[in-house]
Order: sequence, then C-alpha cells, then structure tokens
Amino acid sequence: MAHIDLICGVDEAGRGPWAGPVTAAAVILHPDRSISGLTDSKKISEKKRFSLEPEIKQKAAFWAVAHAQADEIDSLNIRQATFLAMQRAIAGLGITPVRILIDGNALPDSLPAPAEAIIKGDLKEPAISAASILAKTERARLMLAYDQTYPAYGFAGHKGYGTAAHSEALQTHGPCPVHRTSFAPVRKVMLSKTLTN
Repeated sequence: MAHIDLICGVDEAGRGPWAGPVTAAAVILHPDRSISGLTDSKKISEKKRFSLEPEIKQKAAFWAVAHAQADEIDSLNIRQATFLAMQRAIAGLGITPVRILIDGNALPDSLPAPAEAIIKGDLKEPAISAASILAKTERARLMLAYDQTYPAYGFAGHKGYGTAAHSEALQTHGPCPVHRTSFAPVRKVMLSKTLTN
C-alpha cells in the first residue's frame, strides 16, 4: 500500500443562495486510486458531478461533508458560517491532516493543521476539486429534499439561488423555514409582508 500524504482539500457550495445551508467538503485523496475528470465543480454538469460523486467517495482515502444551516448563517453571517461548515467537514474526516488546502482567499480560525488558501484551488488541486464536487452534490441533494417539503418555491430547479422564479415564489408565499432571513431579498419580502399585514 502506498504512503498516503494526509493533504486535505476543502471547498464549499452555497454561499450565494437565498435559502438552504452552506455546505463544505473535505477530501484526502489516495495516491493509488486516480480519479479522472476532477476539476472545478462549476465547470461540469450536474449529471457529471453526480456520476463522479460515488467514485470520489470510493477512491478517496478520507472524505467528509458538513453544513451550516440557514439559521446559523443568519446568526453568524455567511463568511463565518462557511468557515464553520469547513471546520465541521475537516473534523468529520476522523483523522488529522498534515496540511489543509482551502479554495479561496481566506482561512477559518482554529484549524487542526497548517493551512493555505488557494485562489481557484478547485482548478489547481485535485483534492480541492474533489471536495468541490462533493459539496455541490450533497447540497443539491438536500435542496431536492427541501423541494419535497416546501414545493411552492421550486428548490429542485434553482437550489435556493436568486432566480426570477424564486423571487416570484418568495413574493407570493413569503419565506419558509430554510430561507436566509439575513439576506437582503428575503429580508425585504419579510418587511413588505409585515407592513401589509
């Protein structure tokens, strides 16, 4: 068996949506188990992401996914909630990495190992690419479940992002429990409904 360098890639999905969690994944790849097609999750189709997901989970040495929910986003702010999701994902690996590579330009506090923020890391580091894909597929799956619970909002289609259809549903029905009330478009609807009631 090859020596596994415990270098962990971390990425998130869902910073911008008006609803649902921000989701982070942490992945340590196995040197003997190559995975073709790893790249920035935004550059491949949802179908391709879901086809890569089981392969990543099977071939990675370690992986974990974690969330910060809408109420945590509202109480902390999106930046700190993203960091919280990342910390949870790293803790979920069940092993302490020797180095952590995080997509972006900022790092959470209190990480268990030396860390580096890498701009466009999901294009440069395969472990970050794998984490990017797992974060996106796990969050998409959760939004599909929310679509079943709150069918009026169309979460299966837009995944909570600020589309015209989402805006219209929000205006019609008001926010549901998974909306981020600290986000301006949601807060504006809440205020207008308060004023009209």
